[in-house]
Amino acid sequence: MLLDQETENVIVSELCQHLGRSILPLTGSDGPGRPAGAVGTAFFYSELVGATDDGEIAHEWLLTADALTDRVYGEIGLRPSVTEPAEGADEPIALPGFADQWLHLPELGVAAMPTGGLHGYADDRGWYWRTQQVTEAMAAPADAVDRIGATPGSAFVLALGVGDDGARPLEAVVERVARDGDEVRVAAELPAGYVGAPVFAVEAGPDGGPALRCLGLLLPARANGHPVATFDRIRPALAGGQGGAPF
Repeated sequence: MLLDQETENVIVSELCQHLGRSILPLTGSDGPGRPAGAVGTAFFYSELVGATDDGEIAHEWLLTADALTDRVYGEIGLRPSVTEPAEGADEPIALPGFADQWLHLPELGVAAMPTGGLHGYADDRGWYWRTQQVTEAMAAPADAVDRIGATPGSAFVLALGVGDDGARPLEAVVERVARDGDEVRVAAELPAGYVGAPVFAVEAGPDGGPALRCLGLLLPARANGHPVATFDRIRPALAGGQGGAPF
């Protein structure tokens, strides 16, 4: 769906408000203090896996592009808005053996980290996470992905950019998304820090108003745009997936 500029601006504001705490900055390098060889964004995804009399059972993952995770050392950045107390964000999470912390899905270009280790890390240091997640209900089902056609529609990318001073500001950009053969693609090449970020589109909801869907995550640029790893393929690949070494 191609939206008018006013509606696009409203959605950008809502994304920052309601999902700004779903994303974290990632860097990968050859070791502590070494120049970053990979810089991107990861986001929390809550996968519904079942239900009991007490409620729904969800499995939480940190998702990003696999191309960011092949380094021997990495850091997951923390932001004061996602830790309680805010001082928990004073130092990033340092991860030697970075590549071993992830479930790798190279056929999709996706890497996924079960978040149990992240919560244990916080517990050990006396703080807890205050995150938002891309939920199962928001992640685009297969029929929504199939409705992405060759005609460009509005797309929204929520990411942590890279400032001149190395800061990682929260950013949301409006682009265009369309199908190119078997791929769903964002039509423009985006700045440093955006790879791995969630990509959203809008379709008509049951009430006729716009319904926001997370299509998937942004992969590295290729041919003047970015392929999107879509949730119709991510979901089955995660089902029963195991990966990530404890840290």
